[in-house]
Amino acid sequence: MNYANIKYNDIADGEGIRTSLFVSGCTHHCKGCFNEEAWDFNYGKPFTSEVEDRILESLKPSYIAGLTLLGGEPFEPANQRVLVPFLKRVREQLPDKNIWCYSGYTLEELQGESRAHCECTEEMLSLLDVLVDGEFVEEKKDISLAFRGSANQRILRMKERQTF
Repeated sequence: MNYANIKYNDIADGEGIRTSLFVSGCTHHCKGCFNEEAWDFNYGKPFTSEVEDRILESLKPSYIAGLTLLGGEPFEPANQRVLVPFLKRVREQLPDKNIWCYSGYTLEELQGESRAHCECTEEMLSLLDVLVDGEFVEEKKDISLAFRGSANQRILRMKERQTF
């Protein structure tokens, strides 16, 4: 897996101060996407164990609320296969940090028969605290929405399975 960017001390992509990992590779190709360059699976740099270690280190300060996964598309099957072991490390080493994930897939698509569903999907979903789901829809763009780009997207608390 490649990654397009890592933002440290990010306040735009989830509650609190976060480290945000933008993975490469997305097949949604949403009209008006803010991160088109990350559609290419080969864009960016390789996601190595050294990169994982740097992210884990960045999450250690008490003022960091957690990790956010964005893209590209974290739930592309090739990305899931790399992200699940990494998320397990985050959970094991930093259990007090929360994990947010943005996906163009809906929760229902991820749980059902879809192109994104693979042998890792249920485990990846179980490792998340919050899922922001649904494709970005330019006609429903609303800059007043917290942590979402368009009105069709939902913010789901995964442990409680609630929308807010």
